[in-house]
Amino acid sequence: MQAYIRQKYGGPEVLSLGKFHKPSPKPDQLLVKVKAVSVNPLDWHGLRGTPYLIRLSMGLFKPKNSFLGADVSGIVEEVGSAITNFKPGDEVYGEINESGAGSFAEYVCVRQDFWAKKPANISHEEAAAAPIAALTAIQGLRDHGGLKAGQKVLINGASGGVGTYAVQIAKAMGAHVTAVCSTHKVDQANKLGADEVVDYTKSDLSTLNAKFDLIFDGVGNCEAKIAKRLLKPGGTCLLVGWGGFKHMAKFVLANVLVGKKWNLTFFTAKMNLDDLAYLSELLSSGKIKSIIDKQYAFEQLPQAVAYQEDGHASGKVIVTVNKPEHSS
Repeated sequence: MQAYIRQKYGGPEVLSLGKFHKPSPKPDQLLVKVKAVSVNPLDWHGLRGTPYLIRLSMGLFKPKNSFLGADVSGIVEEVGSAITNFKPGDEVYGEINESGAGSFAEYVCVRQDFWAKKPANISHEEAAAAPIAALTAIQGLRDHGGLKAGQKVLINGASGGVGTYAVQIAKAMGAHVTAVCSTHKVDQANKLGADEVVDYTKSDLSTLNAKFDLIFDGVGNCEAKIAKRLLKPGGTCLLVGWGGFKHMAKFVLANVLVGKKWNLTFFTAKMNLDDLAYLSELLSSGKIKSIIDKQYAFEQLPQAVAYQEDGHASGKVIVTVNKPEHSS
């Protein structure tokens, strides 16, 4: 089989495509033939080893794990002896959470606890787009943001990989959604269900007069003083993902200075089967859909990583894995 690896930290240019033996599943694993993968900020942060604190776990001077990639959709080819929930031929999707593995490959061996059967009415590309980004939106809005029906949420970065799901999921939760995006993405935000759309190229957030129960900042550029003014008393500002340590530090300081009149939290999503089942229901019912900006062939994966890192993708960046079989 073929898979991408890297031997050092750096940009997409350090990725190389090599040939490896097809892995064999352990008793609690599935062997999955990969059909599609998505590229996330997590991938290029891991590729570059930034922010540098993550190197404490990933390897100080060079990465411990040569493989990259997390989101996958594919077909079960073989199951371990302890597997009871899946069988060969099942179409599945989920997240790679194994040490020494990555999704940027033609085959992966994975534990069943982070996987679900793919909804039959969506493609492998649409399924691969969802795990990290959609679960980030679900857990951020529901668990960390405490969003309730009837409340008002401001989604900053509404056209990004996480943001496109956040708009749809917030609407499915019964919230009033104000989406922030650029001019050429306004129509998309409206189609996804946003009640109001702010074009940040024309209206600065500081000019808004509305008050929100939750600010879902998927970009990391909403200033603390603006968040303070826009939030209702007791409201929450949620910084999604990395967001930059300097940005987080400013918010923490601002939160102290205002005497905790508003809540601040930041997080990264954690895969679990209950939330993956909920995501499957949302996707299969059509309550949410995956927005795909660009698709790349497997041999173009470094270009896909570069495009995602550039930060202008409207939705998800997908790589379709090569169809031909390769000998082991």
